[in-house]
Amino acid sequence: MAYGPVLAIVFGYLLGSIPFGLLITRAAGLGDVRKIGSGNIGATNVLRTGNKGLAAATLLLDALKGTAAVLIAGRFAPELGLWAGLGAFLGHLFPVWLGFKGGKGVATYLGVLIALAWQVALIFAVVWLAVAFLARYSSLAALTAAIVVPIALYFLSTPQIAGLFVVMSLIVIMKHRANIERLLAGTEGKIGAKG
Repeated sequence: MAYGPVLAIVFGYLLGSIPFGLLITRAAGLGDVRKIGSGNIGATNVLRTGNKGLAAATLLLDALKGTAAVLIAGRFAPELGLWAGLGAFLGHLFPVWLGFKGGKGVATYLGVLIALAWQVALIFAVVWLAVAFLARYSSLAALTAAIVVPIALYFLSTPQIAGLFVVMSLIVIMKHRANIERLLAGTEGKIGAKG
C-alpha cells in the first residue's frame, strides 16, 4: 500500500476535475459559464445565468464527486478516503482540462465532509444557510462555514479528519481572496444577482 495515498489522490483528482458547471450550462445551450459573473465554474456562478435548476444540479454533482471519491477509495482502506477526498477537492480547484482554472471548491469540500463526518456537514449547512439568509452573500456564508468546520471536527471527529479540513479550509479562504476584498469594499455580488 506504499503507493496507496498517491493513487487515491490521483483517483480523487481525476474525479474532482470534472467541470460539471461548465458541462451542464453548455448542454443547456447557455454557453460558457466562465464568461459571466465571476467567471467561475461553480454553482454560485451558474445561478447567475438565472437558472436555479442548473445551479442546484451543479451544486449536487460537484458535492457528489467529493463524496464518491472518499467512499470509493475508503473501501480499500479508510485512510485512502482522506487522500481521495483531498484529491477531489484539488481537482475541482485546479482541473487539468481547464488549464488548472476551476472553481473555489465549496461544494466539493462539502461533499468530502458528508462522506467523512456527516454530522459536521449538517453544521456546515446550518451555518451557510444562516449567513446566506442574513447577509445574502454566498462567499461570506462559505467563508464562515469553512472557519466553523475544523473547530467542530476537532470536538466531534478524528484528529486526521480535523487536520485535513484545516488545510482545505485555508485553501478555501485563499481562493476567496478577491471575494474578501469585495466584501470589505462593499462591492461583492449578492445571491441571486445576475452576472
